[in-house]
Amino acid sequence: MATAIFVNLPTTDLDRSKAFFTGIGWRLDPNFTDDNAACVVIDENIYLMVLTREFFATFTDKPIVDPRTSIQVETALSCDSRADVDAFIDRVVAAGGTEHRTAQDYGPMYSRDFEDPDGNLFSMIWMDPVAAEQGWDSAEAQQPAADSQGADG
Repeated sequence: MATAIFVNLPTTDLDRSKAFFTGIGWRLDPNFTDDNAACVVIDENIYLMVLTREFFATFTDKPIVDPRTSIQVETALSCDSRADVDAFIDRVVAAGGTEHRTAQDYGPMYSRDFEDPDGNLFSMIWMDPVAAEQGWDSAEAQQPAADSQGADG
């Protein structure tokens, strides 16, 4: 059984990546950080291994895509509230990342996407606890009904 997740990402500038990820509030594990890679600790069981493209290539025979023009994976991470999602994206932009899309509000789920300086895509999401436990339909039923008569009543 898996006990931790390690997401491996290529970078064209390791120092820039380290500055970005620490700038958004994540930390580096110096035991697994060197001139080829940085271990970014997101949570006690979630890590990013940011690798120079050359080092990343030693782990695969497949071509490494340019994340600015192609996507292989979007890494989604959850937050405790909508406000936490918004605050996190504010930190991302301040640290040199870009918001990839405008906020997506689906009622019981709220998300905002960002790209790191290399173009790797992330999504920060909040899910209504009822939806997380009982399913999407349960949470939608608890959402306030939209005013069907509009502002003029």
